[in-house]
Amino acid sequence: MKLEEMAWQEVDTYLATCQGVILPTGSIEQHGPLGLIGTDAICAREIAWAAADQCQAIVAPELAYAPAPFNMSFAGTVSVSPALFEDLALQVMQSLAHHGFRKVYILNGHGANLEPLTEASMKVDADTRIRSWWDFEEVNVLREAWYGDWEGMHATPSEVSITQHTHRTIEDKNLPAPRKLTPDYIKAHAGDKHGPPEDHRRDFPDGRVGSHSALARPDHGKVLLETAAAAVAADFLSFTG
Repeated sequence: MKLEEMAWQEVDTYLATCQGVILPTGSIEQHGPLGLIGTDAICAREIAWAAADQCQAIVAPELAYAPAPFNMSFAGTVSVSPALFEDLALQVMQSLAHHGFRKVYILNGHGANLEPLTEASMKVDADTRIRSWWDFEEVNVLREAWYGDWEGMHATPSEVSITQHTHRTIEDKNLPAPRKLTPDYIKAHAGDKHGPPEDHRRDFPDGRVGSHSALARPDHGKVLLETAAAAVAADFLSFTG
C-alpha cells in the first residue's frame, strides 16, 4: 500500500490494526556509465514496495534527495547537506508519528544517509529501525557468489542489476573492469566518505568505485529484489509484532 495513493480514511483503518510504516531512503547521484542516477532511491523503493505486498505494510514516499557531495563533479547528481537531510527525515518521521505510526522502518539504499538517519531517529517520538537493503545475509550470499570483490563500493553490480530488472539496461560491451580497491581503502571510506568531488572524479573518472557494474544482469536483479523483499518483510513483521 502506497501512502500517497491512499485516502485518509484508509490510513485510519490501517492504523487500527498496525502502527508500522516503511520509509525508503536513497539518493540522486551518478552510478557510473551503466547505472541510473536514481539507483539508490529506485532500489530502496522497489524493494519496499515488494516487501509491503508480502507483509501488508504502508510504504511512505521515498526520501531521494540526500547527501552526495563527493559526486557533484558528475552531471546529474543532486546533493543536499547532511543537516538538511537529517531535518527532513526527522520532520517526515514526526509527521508519521503524529498520526499514529509508532513503528517507523527505514529501508535505506545510500551509505551517506546512515549517520543523519541515525541522528534523526533518536529525536523522533516513535520506535525506529534502520536497515540498508544489503544488510541481510541472504542478500549478501548472492552478492558474494555472483560478484565477489567486484561488488566494490559504488555503482555496484548488485544495485545496477536491480534497476536493470525494474527499469532498463544500459550496455557498453567495451567497458573494462575498474581498479580494484584495497581493504584499507574500503575501511577508510565506508559510509561514502569519499572526499572532495574534484578529487573523487580524478581518482574514479567514470564514477565506479571498485565496482564492475558490467557484471550486472537483469535476472540477477529479479532474484536480488525478491530475496531482499522477503528479508525486509520478515524483519518488518518482527519489528512491528
